[in-house]
Amino acid sequence: MSHRHLSRSVVLQTLFEWDFDISNGKSVDAYEVFGRQVEEFAPESKDRPFMNNLLKNVVDKKNDLDNIIVKAAPDWPIEKISIVDRNILRMGLAELLFADRGEVPPKVAINEAIELAKSYGGETSGRFVNGVLGAVYREMGEPGKDDQPKPKKKYGNVPDSELPLEKLAGAVVYAKENGETYLALVHDIFGHWTLTKGKLEGEETEEAALVREAEEELGVPIVVKEKLGENSYTTFHPEKGKIKKQVTYFLAEAPYQELTLEKKEEKGGLDDVRWFRLADILGLNFYDDILPIVTKALQILAQTG
Repeated sequence: MSHRHLSRSVVLQTLFEWDFDISNGKSVDAYEVFGRQVEEFAPESKDRPFMNNLLKNVVDKKNDLDNIIVKAAPDWPIEKISIVDRNILRMGLAELLFADRGEVPPKVAINEAIELAKSYGGETSGRFVNGVLGAVYREMGEPGKDDQPKPKKKYGNVPDSELPLEKLAGAVVYAKENGETYLALVHDIFGHWTLTKGKLEGEETEEAALVREAEEELGVPIVVKEKLGENSYTTFHPEKGKIKKQVTYFLAEAPYQELTLEKKEEKGGLDDVRWFRLADILGLNFYDDILPIVTKALQILAQTG
């Protein structure tokens, strides 16, 4: 076992015990646990500064890291992820986001987390960790992607047409007030303003799912007006593996009233919701794939006055 893999293993064992005790209502000092783990498994290690820094980043930034995990794996609540997998993800994200990239390049952080998952997790842990950290890495703009040869794919290359399909509904929600038109946008923890959306439940129609999601995510009732278009993308599910999500977007009207973001939505990777005047949205940070949807909505609103 390499010294750095051993170091990460000690930190993982520390976090496992710390997280387990906290989940069972016990008060525990992570650094006290860490001291015991080092003495037992790495008493002669000279890598303690690295281990200390990694542990500190995870413990101090746990809530932020968990929010990112939920955003990258929205169908898997943090408490439902196994205690091993969620702490490997926390460690991988801490290295990916906060480590010195000269010491730990992003791809090394991801690969090391995958190796931990293979060593300590379940049968699908490696794939799950790879999917979540890969999604965050892409959101970061793939720093350092040209520094090393692309790794070979380990889990096959399933055509999109054969992937499990999950359907969602989303909307450009607008309101009119005193001669002004406003759009309701939600903000995610990656720094983007985006559109309200959610998956269909049971036998729901797209319109019914959208009305429910808008009430939950924005806190306002909406009236669906017309279809704007569709977007598709792939993501990873911890049980199903790679899946395809298809979002059908609509134009919808709401009353101009206070927007409220439910606590459960905050846990799902959203941290703000606001009304914006049309003139104020031009400088906002949108995802590229929703820009055509927003543009089409603005064209329709301009034509209808």
